[in-house]
Amino acid sequence: MSEVKLDEMSWQDAKEYFSRSDIVILPVGSVEQHGPQNPLGTDYMIAYRLAAEASRRTGVAVLPPVPFGVSEHHSRFPGTVWVSEESLRSYVLDVIRALAAHGVRKVVVVNGHGGNLNALRSAAMAARREGVLVVIYQWWTLPELRSIFSEEELGHAASVETSVNLYLHPHLVKMDRAVDEKPARLPTDGLGYYPERTDDRVRSGVFGVSTTASKDKGERAFQAALEALVKLVEAVKSLEPRP
Repeated sequence: MSEVKLDEMSWQDAKEYFSRSDIVILPVGSVEQHGPQNPLGTDYMIAYRLAAEASRRTGVAVLPPVPFGVSEHHSRFPGTVWVSEESLRSYVLDVIRALAAHGVRKVVVVNGHGGNLNALRSAAMAARREGVLVVIYQWWTLPELRSIFSEEELGHAASVETSVNLYLHPHLVKMDRAVDEKPARLPTDGLGYYPERTDDRVRSGVFGVSTTASKDKGERAFQAALEALVKLVEAVKSLEPRP
């Protein structure tokens, strides 16, 4: 089965889809630094590939990705583009409301960037009050990844993201630039909230070990993430949003 891409449909095709289905997949990510070896678009690119492959397997329509996210903490690294939590929340909620006008009642958000979570959770709660169920999926939280990567390989821009990029976008990864960096500790760690920026912890943008990345590990991670997402989409298909 091929992907069901909303942006490639005509309005008549969309009308037919919405007449038989009330669910869509929305990928959301960021454009931000991912170390010297990875592309800035890592988060939205991975989220979109997961969403598109899940669409292929489930027949659920996938939307174009929302590329920009809540990334101000990376702002001192050139190329990072960020929006506020309020902006992302409002934008995503407006998209959901537009879909609801066509009969959509369930949305699976494939979030590629952890900094987006607060805004997305707030949008999801607001959408539920309006009769639309929004379920948020984050691939890097899967327990299965810990059988592939060590703790030091699971950080931002470390081996896990670099490996998935080597599998999906090998032409964009510059492994000769990959570095390992142990994040610095702050005096407030374990004691209270500190409004930290990435450069408070690391100079390279890499949190942990990235030099161990490989295409093989990336394929295993991507397939595990995809299987989990497909299960989630199929589960949400059968749910009825509660008022």
